[in-house]
Amino acid sequence: MAFSLGFVVIIVRSDKATDDRGRKTFVKLGCEKGGKYRKYKVDAVPSVYGTHKCECPFRLKGRPCLEEDGWVLNVMCGHHNHELAETLVGHPYAGRLNMSEKSLLVDMTKSKVTPRNILLTLKQNNDRNVTTIKQIYNARQAYKRSIRGSRTELQQLMMLLDRDKYSYWSRCADDSNVITDLFWTHPDAVKLLNSFNVMMDSTYKTNRYRLPLLEIVGMTCTGLTFSATFAFLSTEKQSNFTWALEKLKDLFITSEGGPKVIVTDRDLALMNVIANVFPESTSIKMF
Repeated sequence: MAFSLGFVVIIVRSDKATDDRGRKTFVKLGCEKGGKYRKYKVDAVPSVYGTHKCECPFRLKGRPCLEEDGWVLNVMCGHHNHELAETLVGHPYAGRLNMSEKSLLVDMTKSKVTPRNILLTLKQNNDRNVTTIKQIYNARQAYKRSIRGSRTELQQLMMLLDRDKYSYWSRCADDSNVITDLFWTHPDAVKLLNSFNVMMDSTYKTNRYRLPLLEIVGMTCTGLTFSATFAFLSTEKQSNFTWALEKLKDLFITSEGGPKVIVTDRDLALMNVIANVFPESTSIKMF
């Protein structure tokens, strides 16, 4: 009812009757804009933060019926001191997923359905759904964190590589056990890698830590591409590229020992390493 009127009801206070004297079962409901903003830092400057709380006086109080099942709801204050919203689309509280929607999101995430299509399905199932795409991404991330448990992102990646029978190598810094570089590939990709030419490029837009990801992509004779290998590198120095390309070279079982043509961007470090590791290959610079 509150959603249809243009505001959100929250639980202000509640209690449950126990054997302790004076405790009764009740619940107080109020508008989400009730109360005052509480600073998250003592020295927070007023111009830095914003708040939608305006001490709205709207209050309801519910208590169980004494003679039969159910609740009695009394209106303590039935008016607001602010304008009601015309729509709650984009509202974080109104757009929360219920249990059935969360279950559907988990099933679709396991099936590799994109967030856009997940949101479309939820809205088709419920005409009153006001969930946004950002909330879908947040729910997916929360689900993935629950699967990972106490493992770090790197530990989760290593576990998945072992589970799915990937071939991978890693190396650590000289004075610590911290992994600095990680190279992996799938056995099926190795078979294709030995038959076609490859393209190499590094990108920073694939992970939250802004580490360079060296992606090596192969191209078939019909113009289709396939992901051959990947490597997380700590830096884009020649030593890192040399280690990654040496691992790539070990995957080739042909007499030539490497692809005939390698396409890269104009990264000088990568170009120099390709010339040393694959001297018989023709390197094409693009971009």
